[in-house]
Amino acid sequence: MKPAAVAELFTRFRAANPKPTTELEYSSPFELLIAVLLSAQATDVGVNKATRKLFPVARTPQAMLALGVEGLTEYVKTIGLYRNKAKNAIETCRILIEQHGGKVPRSREALEALPGVGRKTANVVLNTAFGEPTIAVDTHIFRVSNRLGLAPGKNVDVVEQKLLKVVPAEFKLDAHHWLILHGRYVCKALKPECWRCEVRDLCTHKPKTPDPELATAAAKPARKPVAQKIAEAGRRTSRTANARTMKARPSTGAALQAKMAEDALQTSETPARKPTKKGLQKAPAPPSVAKQPAGAAKTAKRRSSTGAASQTKMAGNARQTSEKPAKSSSTAASKTAKARAK
Repeated sequence: MKPAAVAELFTRFRAANPKPTTELEYSSPFELLIAVLLSAQATDVGVNKATRKLFPVARTPQAMLALGVEGLTEYVKTIGLYRNKAKNAIETCRILIEQHGGKVPRSREALEALPGVGRKTANVVLNTAFGEPTIAVDTHIFRVSNRLGLAPGKNVDVVEQKLLKVVPAEFKLDAHHWLILHGRYVCKALKPECWRCEVRDLCTHKPKTPDPELATAAAKPARKPVAQKIAEAGRRTSRTANARTMKARPSTGAALQAKMAEDALQTSETPARKPTKKGLQKAPAPPSVAKQPAGAAKTAKRRSSTGAASQTKMAGNARQTSEKPAKSSSTAASKTAKARAK
């Protein structure tokens, strides 16, 4: 990033937040030192919850040393790695009392000699508590410096040295806070909120994350008027009703036809039953039978049966005759002659 762009970037940061500061709660350099020591791999919110109970009973190295490791552990057990941090804090209090008169030293070497205090913690204390123009590089500042193209580097030490070179002197005191707050709330690790970034046009990171609200609005179709929705609902209901009616008609007709065919079959197979109850009448006989007297009907019935029997007998005789072999003509002639002589 060019010097003009760097100056413009921090000018915008300052316009948006003229007096940035740490989000850790403290009232003295000692409390800030302990808070930063506890904040390693933890959030400022979590640390503040613990120190709100701790600092009222241990505001000095002497009071905290009197708690001991076990007593301090009860206050910081909600923070990650709390056992190791409690040991480092108690040992730091002992060194401060024995070597620095219970005061927090203002030199980097003395601070980094304390248990659990590294370069980043020392830079935070020097910058925030004593107003030194140092830039502590944590994960947020490391990410933002590389994304913006402000001070790209492969590790925190390289990024810190580049930031000390490129950041103008007038912004160097507050650069640490501007960058860390920007990385914490805007230039996030997983989903950077590029649509509300105040230095978006100066950033070299691609691609930029679009505004989710605008993307959602573009994906949704335009809302229809209420009257149109009602009319469409009515048409859909009418089409559904018609489809159900058309579907029901052929099935009803087929069922009716099947039932009629079954009734007809049962009627043809069931013999006519004689009426047994009062009030029921016999079916009228056909006209030809009704005109004949009862005796004539019986005679006709006997005749029909007799005729059928005689026809059957005649057919049997004819069949037997056809099956017998024909007699020779000489035999027949001799019988005729004998008959004549007699």
